[in-house]
Amino acid sequence: MTLRNGLLLGTAFLVGAVAGPELGRLARHGDGFGIALAQEVDQKPGTPTGHAETYRLLTLFGDVFERVRADYVEPVTDRDLINNSLNGMLTGLDPHSSYMTAKQYADMQVQTTGKFGGLGLEVTSDAGLIKVLTPIDGTPAFRAGLKTGDYIISINGKSLDGVDLNDAVDQMRGDPSTKITLTIKRQSKDKPFDVTMTREVIHIQVIRSALYGRIGYIRMASFDEDTESAMRAAFDKLRTRAGGKLDGVVLDLRNNPGGLLDQAVAVCDDFITSGEVVSTRARHPEDSQRMNAHGTDITGGLPLVVLINEGSASASEIVAGALQDHRRSVTLGVRSFGKGSVQTLIPLAGDNGAIRLTTARYYTPSGRSIQGLGIAPDIKVRESREDDSKFLLREGDLNHIIKNEGGTKGAATPRTDLPAIAKSIPDAPPANWPAFDPAKPATDFQLQEGLKVVNAMAGSTGPAPVAQASAEANGSP
Repeated sequence: MTLRNGLLLGTAFLVGAVAGPELGRLARHGDGFGIALAQEVDQKPGTPTGHAETYRLLTLFGDVFERVRADYVEPVTDRDLINNSLNGMLTGLDPHSSYMTAKQYADMQVQTTGKFGGLGLEVTSDAGLIKVLTPIDGTPAFRAGLKTGDYIISINGKSLDGVDLNDAVDQMRGDPSTKITLTIKRQSKDKPFDVTMTREVIHIQVIRSALYGRIGYIRMASFDEDTESAMRAAFDKLRTRAGGKLDGVVLDLRNNPGGLLDQAVAVCDDFITSGEVVSTRARHPEDSQRMNAHGTDITGGLPLVVLINEGSASASEIVAGALQDHRRSVTLGVRSFGKGSVQTLIPLAGDNGAIRLTTARYYTPSGRSIQGLGIAPDIKVRESREDDSKFLLREGDLNHIIKNEGGTKGAATPRTDLPAIAKSIPDAPPANWPAFDPAKPATDFQLQEGLKVVNAMAGSTGPAPVAQASAEANGSP
């Protein structure tokens, strides 16, 4: 699909280092003037505004604009004031709407081409602080061990207190092969610590695959314009390696922040032969959509386990939710991020950038809205013994999120079709389990338990294969 009016389902969009739309507060009220202004223009949602009232409010905006331009402590350009106003208008609506300048819009388009410069981070602004949403597989940030929920408090020794998100991103950009030091505050640690990385031109490897015994493993990092075709190629390659016959598949959607809606639907279409995949409900009924599967299960009905965690968001939640509702997969991990909204990317005329506007909510095939709630796994398995759930960032933790409404009410129907092994899967690693190292699959407890489940679903009576690093594990189509 093209980017014009494209439907996006990501927690953030890639901008250079990488950045997403600002998710924190956009205004600070100092001497009470901001509060008075908010009271002056207060209006109940849905209340009609006449032309006279609209004119009065625009006059108020003009008065404030002129006062800032004339009396602010330092000279400020009209463009900066307008850009800030537009961004404030949109980010004040919900965490995922935003205004992009022409440069930011050009940077954002990198998300669907899979190549950009920087560190490989998805970041956002949370209450004025720069927060990591997720590191991207195989990048400097990923190799350095940065985690979802980390706060970046300084860059090369310079504090980011009060620094705008876009300015922070600009500081993280730089020429390839140059070093940068980020000071990180991790809520599970008492003291901040420094992480030094070398900037690279980032090539997003959306699909990674490995063969463990006769079980295929496919890791999906995001949903760009090539995700479905790359996943299909990876599956074909794994089947060939297995001598033409696989016993099952593990689809890894952990830390997948989302992307393009059409790619999420296409991936579901590769596993579900018929029925609804997802529906979207917009403000105007004629803009609502229902998307159905009409393809062929490329696996021929092989056992399927889907791995999710708190970093699985939007498009990845659509896939996990659809496969779960259709009872096509068993979902293993921890509760996902919980972003149940759809954004439309609307380019503006005259090379004036674009707006990213929330235009719909989406619902799983059973009618569930996961907005603020996330997808609950069928089998709960934590990455480590430490219960760090209180430190994790999810949609429900963000400011002014849109409401969860319009979906089916009540608890989900309990599953009665889970394999017997599900009752014996522990929800955390044993005490002697090694620390998780992304470069060492044998330390990945969620993956190892996922392989056990697939093995049992395939009817194997032997021990499940163990995920070990190998030449196969590093292969990709």
